This record gives sequence, C-alpha cells and structure tokens, in this order.
Amino acid sequence: MRIALLDSGIGLLAAAAETRRLRPDADLVLSGDPAHMPWGPLDPARITERALSCARSAVAERPDALIVACNTASVHALPALRAELEPALPVIGTVPAIKPAAAAGGPFAVWATPATTGSAYQRGLLAEFADGAPATEVPCHGLAGAVEAADAAAVSAAIKAATELTPPDTTTVVLGCTHYELVADEIGRELTALTGRRVTLHGSAAAVAAQALRRIGAQPAPSAPPTGTLTVLANGRRVPLPAAARRYAQGRTLLTAAPAPELP
Repeated sequence: MRIALLDSGIGLLAAAAETRRLRPDADLVLSGDPAHMPWGPLDPARITERALSCARSAVAERPDALIVACNTASVHALPALRAELEPALPVIGTVPAIKPAAAAGGPFAVWATPATTGSAYQRGLLAEFADGAPATEVPCHGLAGAVEAADAAAVSAAIKAATELTPPDTTTVVLGCTHYELVADEIGRELTALTGRRVTLHGSAAAVAAQALRRIGAQPAPSAPPTGTLTVLANGRRVPLPAAARRYAQGRTLLTAAPAPELP
C-alpha cells in the first residue's frame, strides 16, 4: 500500500503522521513545492498549476491514493486534480472541520489564513454547516509561514494575535489550515488562557487519512508491522525530510521509516 500526500510545504505532516498511525505498513510519498511556496498568495490558476505539478511527481511513485493535504489547494485545484487523475487514482481533499464543530452547538471560531478567511468558499461552508451556531472567522496572519519556518517566537506571536481576535466565549476552534495542526498544543494553551477552560480543536488530518483508506478499500491497522517506507519529493527530486519538519512531533514520527528504493 502506498499513499501520497501533496502540499506546498510541511503542512502535510499532520495527515502523513495520522496515516502512518493508522497503517504503519503503508509506504508514504510526500510531494512538496518549496520553490514556489507559499501557495496562499498565488492566483487560483497558478495554485492549480503548482498542485498538478506536485501531483504528477507523486504519481510517478505509483501511489494507490493521493491526499491533497492543503486547504488552499483543495479550494482551488481539487477539480483539476480529480479530472486528471480519477478514477485511476483516488484524490482526497482537505475540508475545514466546520460541520463537527457546529454540531457541538456552542460558539466556535474558524482559524484560517487571511486569504481563506472571508472567502466565498469558507462562507459557503459556514452557511451550509454552521446550522445557526455562532461562528467567528479569525485570520491568522503569519502563522502558516512561521510554522513552515519552525520559528518558535514567530509562531507564539502569531498564535497570540489570533487568540486576541477570538471571542472569549468560544468553545471550539476549527484549524482551517493544515500547518496549524502542527502547533495545536500551543494553540490550545493560549485559548485556555483566554477562555479559562479547555477549548476543543478540530483539525482535518484524522478525517482525510481515514478517507484515504476507505477510498482504496483498506482498513485501519495500527498494530500492523512498521514496515512502511518514506519518500520525500521537493519539486520532483528525492530529498531528506526537511530540517523544519523534524522540529515537530508529526515529522519525527516519520523518521523511523526506511527510505523507499527508487522505482524502475
């Protein structure tokens, strides 16, 4: 079993780690685009072009499924990716977990990049799934970039700034960018300090990893032998896992995997 994930940078680590947890025997292919990241400021056509390039690099590794582990790429490039790759290769997008957050019934917030906050896409999800629950859109200026650079001071500053924009009665926060899941513990601590109670965080990694297995007809098997390999691609070239990725628990869990052999 081989599952590929794509993102401009290391935001794919959360979904990769969750996939590894569910299937330690699965080979993982991480396809990134460091030469053109971040994708957020790019126009939709350029985002689609870059996502397709990452996908084509991943496809050369013969995966059984492709996870688009990026909210921005899922918004703009998912139709093009599916048109090119499906049905031969299942493509799984990433959607902010607004529906389960709203189901809790309390006031919730959606932390997202400034480009996504207020977008027609996110407003549409809120209109469809919020079901009357009070919702606040919070732009997280600089947080994804700080996470990508593994800049602890910048991460803390960006989280504090986003927390100040979050209403104190918030009970649940949707992490609307895959990078944010890498610093979920710190986000949780800041929100607890704001609200005086534990705030539930909803990411997307667990859902997309489970969906990838469903799409290929596989079952979770966390006790399977840890035989899965790891292939990391940077603009199509095989590279080691980036140093920044090793700063996060999700990245370090992947280091136990053997590098995959070159395919003929």
